[in-house]
Parts: sequence; C-alpha cells; structure tokens
Amino acid sequence: MKIRLIILLIGFSLFGYSQKKSVNKTVKIKPKAEFVDELMSKMTIEEKIYQTVQFTSDGTVTGPKSGVNFITLIQQGKVGSILNATGAKETREIQRINLENSRLKIPLLFGHDVIHGYKTIFPINLGMASSFDPQAVELAARIAATEAASGGVHWTFAPMVDIARDARWSRVSEGSGEDNFLGIQMAVANVKGFQGDDLSKTNTILACAKHFAAYGAAEAGRDYNTVDMSERVLRDTYLPAFKATVDAGVKTFMVAFNEIAGVPSTGSKFLIRDVLKGEWKFDGLVVSDYTGINELVAHGFATDNKNAGELALQAGVDMDMVGGAFMNYMKSSYDEGKLTLAQIDDACKRILDVKYDLGLFEDPYRYSDEKREKETIYKPEFLEASLEIAKKSLVLLKNNNNILPLKTNQKIAFVGPLVSDEFNIIGSWAALGDRSGFATSVKEGVTNYLKNVSNVTFDQGVEIQSTKRDLMQKALENAKNADVIVAVMGERENMTGEAASQTTIDLPGLQKEFLAELKKLGKPIVLVVLNGRPLTLTWENENMDAILETWWPGTRGGDAIAQTLFGANNPNGKLPISFPRKVGQLPLYYNHKNTGRPYLGPTDPEQKYKSQYTDVGNSPLYPFGFGLSYTTFEYSNMKISSDKIKFNEKLKVSVDVKNTGNYDGQEIVQLYIRDLVGSVTRPVKELKGFEKINLKKGETKTVSFEISSEDLKFYTIEMKNEAEAGNFEVFVGENSNTDRKANFELVH
Repeated sequence: MKIRLIILLIGFSLFGYSQKKSVNKTVKIKPKAEFVDELMSKMTIEEKIYQTVQFTSDGTVTGPKSGVNFITLIQQGKVGSILNATGAKETREIQRINLENSRLKIPLLFGHDVIHGYKTIFPINLGMASSFDPQAVELAARIAATEAASGGVHWTFAPMVDIARDARWSRVSEGSGEDNFLGIQMAVANVKGFQGDDLSKTNTILACAKHFAAYGAAEAGRDYNTVDMSERVLRDTYLPAFKATVDAGVKTFMVAFNEIAGVPSTGSKFLIRDVLKGEWKFDGLVVSDYTGINELVAHGFATDNKNAGELALQAGVDMDMVGGAFMNYMKSSYDEGKLTLAQIDDACKRILDVKYDLGLFEDPYRYSDEKREKETIYKPEFLEASLEIAKKSLVLLKNNNNILPLKTNQKIAFVGPLVSDEFNIIGSWAALGDRSGFATSVKEGVTNYLKNVSNVTFDQGVEIQSTKRDLMQKALENAKNADVIVAVMGERENMTGEAASQTTIDLPGLQKEFLAELKKLGKPIVLVVLNGRPLTLTWENENMDAILETWWPGTRGGDAIAQTLFGANNPNGKLPISFPRKVGQLPLYYNHKNTGRPYLGPTDPEQKYKSQYTDVGNSPLYPFGFGLSYTTFEYSNMKISSDKIKFNEKLKVSVDVKNTGNYDGQEIVQLYIRDLVGSVTRPVKELKGFEKINLKKGETKTVSFEISSEDLKFYTIEMKNEAEAGNFEVFVGENSNTDRKANFELVH
C-alpha cells in the first residue's frame, strides 16, 4: 500500500517530467526509418564501423584497463558509445567534443551500470526479488532511470536476468535467484521501469537484458567459467526470462562471457542470429560484454583479435565493448571479403535506431542538463521509496519465542562489524551511490527510530574479515548487561558482484567465533545478516534465537532494518533462492528432477542406495519461497474447479488464508505445479503463480489462481514447446516445501 502511495505522490515527476522543454536547441527530423536510411546513405564504411565501437572513460572501473585515450578516439571520430562517463557536465562536454569532430554530427551513446540505483540506491537485485513485488521493482528502476538520465546517462546494462542456482557464483547478487517464473516477473518490471512508455522522454534510459545466455550456470560457481547443458535445459530454464524482456520491448542485449556446449556466447550464431534476432525477431542492439570479443582468443575459438571481431559480427554482435577489435580490424576484414556490407550495415542501423529512439538526433544534449540533475538527485520521495522497498526485501528466517520485534524499553547490545557501516550497506554495483556517510547505517537507523538510545550500546567486536580480537572484549562486556543482543554481521560488498566467487560461504573472519562467545553469555541473540549471496548458516540457525536476512539493503537500509527489528515494519519477504546447509550441496534449487532413486527421508525403507549425501540431508536449510512474519498464517479449504481440463480451458485454484497471529501482516501465497509423467522428465515442482495479500489480525481472504495449458508447456522429446496431456499436481502454500495439493488431468 505504501509503495502505491509513493507512486501516486511522485508519479508526475517520474512519468511526466520529460514534458518540460529542453534547454537546448531541438530540431524536427524525419520518421526513424527514413531518417536512418538517409543518414546511412551518407556514411562511409569507416563511419559505419566506428558506430559499433564503445570505449570507457576514466570514470568507474568495471573491467581491465584499456590503455586507450578515449578523448583522442572521439576526436578522431572512432567511437559510437562511451562507457562510464557520468554527470550532466561531463557528458555534455564529451558530447560537444564528439559533435565538433563528427562529419555527420552523430551523437554518442553514454552507458553506465545502473544496476539497483544510480545515486539513490535500492536493495541489491536479489534482495528486491525477495519482495515478490514487481510493482516495487519497477518503481526502483523508474527512479534509477530518472536519476541516471538527469546525469547524462542514456543506457544501463541491466537487468541481469541470469538464473543462478549456485551461491558460490558471486554475481548471484545481481539477479533474481533460481526460478525462471519469478525471474520473468522481475525482468519485465525492470525493463518497464528503465524504459518507461516512451524512450524519447528525458527520464527514461535503454535497458539491457544480460548476460545472454546461461552465465549463471558457470561450472563450480566460478565466474566466467565454462557452461555445458542440453538445448532443452537452456530453453526451458535459462532463456525464458530473456524472451520475456524481448516481449516487453527491451532495446538492448548483452552477450555473456561464457561458452555453451563449446561455443562462446560472443561468437554464437545460434544464440544471437538464430534465436534472438531470428526466432524472437529482436530488432534492437546487441553489445558484447567488456572485452568479450577479444576473449574469444583465450577461449581457443579465434586465432587473434581480428578473427575474433569477424566471428562476433558474423554471430550478430553489433557493438564491441572496450576491446577495440571492431575499430582496429573490421575495415580490413571487410576489404578481404570476410565480412559483408550487409552485416556492417545491420549493426550500424541498430545502433542509430536506438540513438533515434532516445531523441539524440533531435537534441544530443537533452540528457545533459545540470539544472535538472541537481533538482533530481536524492529527491526526498526517492529516498522514501528506497526505504519502503528495502523493508519489503527483508526476510525473517527464524524467530524463536517471538524474540522479535524488540521492545523499546529493553537493554540492547548492538554488536558486529557492520553495525555502524555506511560503506558496504549499499552493496556491490552501486553506481554512484555515496559510500562516505550518506547511507544510513544500522546504528543510525536505530538512533533515528528510538531517539533516546540510553539503553542501547553499539560495539564492533570484530572486523568483517580479520583475525584481530582486540575489540571483542569490550563488546562482550557491554553485551553482558543487555537483555538482548543484536549481532549485525555479514560480508564486504566486494565479496559479491563480478569476479568475486568463493568456495567458502560462511560468515567470514572471526564472526562465528564472536557469536559463539556471545552465546556463552546466555542472552537471546538476534542475528542480522548483510550479504550478497546465500550463506551457510547451519550453525547460526541452531544457535541464534532469531535471524533476519537483509541482503545489501541500500541507501536507507539502516532505517529499514531498525524499523523492522522494533516492529514498525512486519517482515514479509520470501527467499528467491535456496540456502544450503553446506557448500557441498551446491548447486541447489527447489525445482530439481526426481531421479530414478529419490531419497524419501528417514522413513524410506531403503536408506543406502538412494540419491543422497551421507553427511548432510538433501534439503536446503531454507527453501525457495521461505520467509516468516511476526504474525502467523493458516491455509485451509484448498479447492480446484475441476479434476479435468481441456487444452482450451482454465483450472481455477483457490485457498483460504487466515491471519491467526497478533499483528497485521502480508503473506505471499505461492502456487506450484508438478507434471507427473512427460515425454521427458519434469521437475518435482515449478512456481506458476504468486500473490501478495494484506491481512489484518484475525482476517481471512480467499486467494485464487488460474492455470491453463500455457502454464504447462515445456520442450518435449521432439523439442516442441507445448503442453502434454496427462496428470498433474497443483500445490498452494507459503513456500516451495508445501505439501498442500490437489490433482487434475489435462485432456484433449
């Protein structure tokens, strides 16, 4: 409800702001097809090639140093896009240099990684996915686009729509978790938020679906590593979210670093030309990842950078990010007959099309307005939205004896390496977010909420990743006098994000040792975890009284955490990814296959020759969709409209949900299906719907879903995407472990 109110309050600024007249000279131009065709008819082959070139400014570092003076390249007319230049003043000046040296006055395209906010930072994407609230995610992207556009940015490299099932992989933080149904909702929400309904408005930016494809399935969770899977798995699991972004109108794609079945994505004609531009009829721009074209050489797929550029363009890559292969070698490859004019024209046209869509040919400076930038950044309503969305992202994992919410009259010892942190709390890939004191720490959030903190102490105790114990004793002394201890612990922000994969995903450093010392005091302990991936919290789950997963919650994260700890916010997030008991279980995900020897648990009469571990159970510590509340919910009266439906009919599923606890609350009701027998084996469960409902104390609501044959499609033995007649189970409940079910049959 609060999010809807914020949307209403700031709707004008977000959706109508661009109706203000530009401060620059705007010219009327011909319709896009006519304009671009006419422009290309005037361009030399070199000018077309240079449109496909992107280099980085000296701003944010997001990859290996290029060693190239980007201003010199601009003056030589050799660049079509610049990465990591931000701010209205800087982008305006770079654009001026470009236009003064461009024979045909073709504007530059400015790109930046606006992943979960630009200046106002929202929770990491994995955290926002925990909200199960596409409207909130769209709002976050809308605000990020508005701020970024005011700073001269035209293009973000988001959303990341990779399905990720291995918490060792560090980029799990940038996506929406392990499930493609939830992933689709979040991907579409992001595209709508970034691009709005009209890209020519000056508060919208190009979205970019990445990393195409299956980057999240890297072997052993190691970033950039090999991916190998069947086409069926690729199409059933890893491509649907990408296809959904195309259907939602996304204008750009980024290809992945990894190979699939021996072919690097950057050189994959199958992925880019056949599937994306062919089957899906994507008419936008495809960009490589940072030096991804050059890396075809290290893959052993290309002989040298020249050959790599040829393979990438032939495969369908339109723009070379930072690598220089297109700039340095495309003309000679064309002269040698290895590349065609049609291939070069296609890439150039796609780039000019998006520049036209953004209105840059009418006014190249329209995004670079210092006055608008100053008026837009950190608007109070943007910061309020950051707070509300952060509150939605928090997931309560444990709450023994209702230790939470805390009482304001309790003596509370806040301890831990992140209790006063204002640097890490905004997470990795935080664009231009302020790490120097602007973000709200947990300490600051508690102080803001309580006003009087005479009954509260704050101690670091240990560092995030250190063997120093010199601060521990003081923290333990203060904790002795407390009624309850709140330990604020977790990772550094750069332990997730690109190139930060890990084989150990426990709490780092001495944090667990410190918790063990606190445990000896005999006080109830609340563990607040700030992190970018699922951690192995088995010991913590056994020894802590309450656990609150907060991810990296963003600029107003400390306020969100404090308000939740003291009950002003009732947590309602659900996990978008499974938490393992031990790292050896990874990859781990709820929608796995059954195998021929499924382990049925302790009551299974066969305890050895089954698919299981000998040292830990198969199940996750916390399953997908899991999350508690300060109140309790009771599910009852599950009904289906029929036990048989035809391919052109819909099955109605309903369940009653009652708030049986002592607080008003929100519940995310989830619907799963299981296809019992198929021409190929099917997952044990698949999410096919969810609904977030508000329930006052004692209130009951009936939640209804519909299932059609469209929801039952998969790639069959004949590689056709269709539903098959047969028997199904439908489940409705609070998480993916629910066993509340009914049976139906799909018939011809």
